[in-house]
Amino acid sequence: MITVWGRNNSTNVKKVLWCLEELGMEYENIPVGGQFGKTHDPEYQAMNPNALIPCLQDDATGITLWESNVIVRYLAAQYGQQTLWTENPAKRALGEKWMDWSASTLPYAFRGVFLPLVRTPPEQRDEQSIEQSRQECEKLLTMLDQALADSAWLSGEEFGIADIAPAPIVYGLLNLGLSWPEWPHLRNWYQRLAERPAFQRIVMIPLS
Repeated sequence: MITVWGRNNSTNVKKVLWCLEELGMEYENIPVGGQFGKTHDPEYQAMNPNALIPCLQDDATGITLWESNVIVRYLAAQYGQQTLWTENPAKRALGEKWMDWSASTLPYAFRGVFLPLVRTPPEQRDEQSIEQSRQECEKLLTMLDQALADSAWLSGEEFGIADIAPAPIVYGLLNLGLSWPEWPHLRNWYQRLAERPAFQRIVMIPLS
């Protein structure tokens, strides 16, 4: 059995749960973090000393992992050889650069709009700061749109782990009620994602 600790409205937890759903694997999701707390409990910190989510345990291999992109890579390599994973290092690297980008660059701009618009009372919002973050998000998603002009998926010719990594954030940004450019390639990519049952079940839930 695979166990995933983390609240299901977290973009990082969504990546892991979505990957598991795409692989058709059974798993248990234990909500921790946010309103559920428990990340600072000794039992949890024994698994993840960072006290962050998600965290995964795989009884089949005896491994415990944290960091969402590492977990997605592990699941794809261990269980998705014929679907989400490619053994070709060059092809894999072309996709994985978007995974690292979605963990190191995109989240900072995203938080600047998501947290104030979803989790902050209107009277406490800094509208100027929100607009600055919105502009940064627009610049970053324009990069995605340009990349998708040359291929249907960030992973290449087929859907893969590079598409899983940024998509929960893209879903959040496109559903905040903000004004965005047309982005024809990104929106076509997003529409293809939205047609996947696993994406619908895991990612397309109310923002909170």
